[in-house]
Amino acid sequence: MILGSGGTVISDALLPYEAFARTPGFFVYTVAAERRPVPLSGGLQAVPEHTFDTAPPPDVVVVPAVVQQEPELLAWLTDQAARGSYILGVCAGSEVLADAGLLAGRRATSFWQRLGGLRDSHPETVWVGGERFVEDGRIVTTAGVSSGLAGSLRLIELIAGSAEASRVGHAVAYRDWAPAMPTRISERSLAIDDLPYALNAAFPWLRPTVGVGLVDGVGEIDIASAFETYAGTSFATRTVPIAARPTVTTRHGLLLTADLAPVDRLIMPGVDEPSADLPGADLVAWAADRAIPVSFPHAKRQPGEFSFDPLLRDLAAHTDRATARTTAKFTEYPADHLQLTGASWPWRSTALGVLVAAAAVGAGLLPRLVFRLRRRERVEPSADRR
Repeated sequence: MILGSGGTVISDALLPYEAFARTPGFFVYTVAAERRPVPLSGGLQAVPEHTFDTAPPPDVVVVPAVVQQEPELLAWLTDQAARGSYILGVCAGSEVLADAGLLAGRRATSFWQRLGGLRDSHPETVWVGGERFVEDGRIVTTAGVSSGLAGSLRLIELIAGSAEASRVGHAVAYRDWAPAMPTRISERSLAIDDLPYALNAAFPWLRPTVGVGLVDGVGEIDIASAFETYAGTSFATRTVPIAARPTVTTRHGLLLTADLAPVDRLIMPGVDEPSADLPGADLVAWAADRAIPVSFPHAKRQPGEFSFDPLLRDLAAHTDRATARTTAKFTEYPADHLQLTGASWPWRSTALGVLVAAAAVGAGLLPRLVFRLRRRERVEPSADRR
């Protein structure tokens, strides 16, 4: 699992991480240019287990979207492909594969909003839209964010068999997936309904700070869905990782860093409401001492629901339904089945946008107003002399 030194999209990395880690016979490890905490989108940091120099030779390499291209990353990735490793490019991770020269002459896909740019920058690749994932030889590329789970299950199917892929898909409750299902999905494009995404991204001021409570043993998909939903894609809140100790180890051994910091609300992903002797009780007590509201979205998860479902409902209830719907679209998660409640529109960011627009218009008119006033001052004294 590659982690970019400058930053990595959290769901692109952690959804495949848990899928492979749930499969017996797979040993999953993270690799980056250096062994130091590296940022994940939403404010979390992970500690890579290996550098490119110390990593064991992998049979599968997962390439998530990273913030910046790194020569060491591209060189290591090229070497692993030459060895015959399976390569999984998740979302904009396909751009990393293209930059490494691994997609020349192949069919591939990526996040729907980036396909146009990729067709211009890498015309040597046949870029395909409207597919959950595209398989070409030993390279699989996926559509946006949550589609990385479908690509992971496909590789598990190829290596460990369809029964094992079915078991893992059922265990994580990935919606509308089974081996041999059609990969075709609706082709996306920007629409007026996406305005909440732009408003929240452009006008982040006064948004609330949500603490994401982390405890040892929490699932990687549950963590990713929380940071992705509240901040990484929606931009509706600022998220902060909260834990009682400086480091937390996830269910399958990923080391994360966290702290205790002021927040407006605390959510506890993957945790039912704890009693005094269960994980998370210390964080609940910490929040109670500071009168911080605590939510347990996954305690309301219905049987067979994927991790994103209760969090999208919670996002709608605490922000608005339009933001929750655009968040699902930009993570390419099918959410038409969800019953959402809450405000209809992101009024905070809309009001800020109106104020900024009004200030811009005022600033544009001010020079003209000053010019007219000065002109009047020059004319009136001349009239008085006559």
